[in-house]
Amino acid sequence: MGRVVDADGHVLEPADTWEKYIDPAYRDRAIRIARDETGLERLYFDNEPMQLLRGNLGTLGGIDLEPAKFGALEREYTYADGSPPGSYDPAARLEVMDQEGIDRVLLYPTIGICWEGNVDDPGLATAYTRAYNRWIADFCRHDPNRLYPVAHISLIDPEGAVEEVVRARKDGCVGVYLSPDAPARNGRLLSDPAHARFWETVQDLDMPIGFHVVVREQNAFHHMSDPVGNGLFFFAFLAIDVMAAFTAMISAGMFETYPRLKCSVLEAGGNWISAWLDRLDHKYEVMRSLMPLTMKPSEYFYRQCLISMDPDEGMTAEVVRHIGADYVTWASDYPHIDASYGVVAEMKESVASLPRDAQDKVLGENVLRFYGLT
Repeated sequence: MGRVVDADGHVLEPADTWEKYIDPAYRDRAIRIARDETGLERLYFDNEPMQLLRGNLGTLGGIDLEPAKFGALEREYTYADGSPPGSYDPAARLEVMDQEGIDRVLLYPTIGICWEGNVDDPGLATAYTRAYNRWIADFCRHDPNRLYPVAHISLIDPEGAVEEVVRARKDGCVGVYLSPDAPARNGRLLSDPAHARFWETVQDLDMPIGFHVVVREQNAFHHMSDPVGNGLFFFAFLAIDVMAAFTAMISAGMFETYPRLKCSVLEAGGNWISAWLDRLDHKYEVMRSLMPLTMKPSEYFYRQCLISMDPDEGMTAEVVRHIGADYVTWASDYPHIDASYGVVAEMKESVASLPRDAQDKVLGENVLRFYGLT
């Protein structure tokens, strides 16, 4: 059996990460966790409190919390309560990986998926990303053969994004996390000319970008949410921003313009990708004369993309058979509240009916190839 590589694990950044790692000029505006006037714990961005998760920051992690307790907590669930040692201590993370049977992991932020859209100062946004990138690079230096840092980049500051991704690459980051939603880009399209240098730069640096779910005060479909089912609606629809950003990249001709740009589609599940590529190809045949594409949409996916499956999905083997074993990977999402333990065994069972070489690709080899991790 080949190497097992987690394409999307997370850290829970220590509460003082930004105060320690941010550029001095921005230290008084650093991200922090503090108690509000009622005594409840809040996240503060640029000294303004985030409205979501007040008194409930532990659910940003929470893998050890019984799932049914989510939303029915009888006391404050603090950030520390929801943070197992493996989420913030690299030695402890390696122990978790050994217990789970994970050889290597690509690491993404948690507090970092919360603040874009709440910050409109481009310089501050880049300062926030730079502080996190410095910290995660230090975290992964504990064992650079198993822990791989993914840089957080904010496109609200196009020039700063270019400078920071170059710096982060030199500091050991192997890929880029981008927020998929428009507020994180000040409403600009992904294809806006302001971002051209960034796309050219990550292409030249051979740093795959990854779209990942984000936590927002109001998601793109908030106007459709009934208060009775708001929690389930919000939780399920976290995936839609990722699917939309990926589709926008294809339909806007981004992979045509930047043929060496690589894109990972993360934490949106993967059962949908077969039907979605078929649908895009079918609609393309109707719209071909209007599209900035020279190939079918699916062909850009096959040339430049990976899709990450969740361990609990029920059609992984069927999806792999349909789109091919070279384009599918998996992710643990540790230590988030909807993650669980025993996921490697779950993934191995889900692909057991595939040929051994296909299993090896899905479980790890595709990530190593895609990110150039020898």
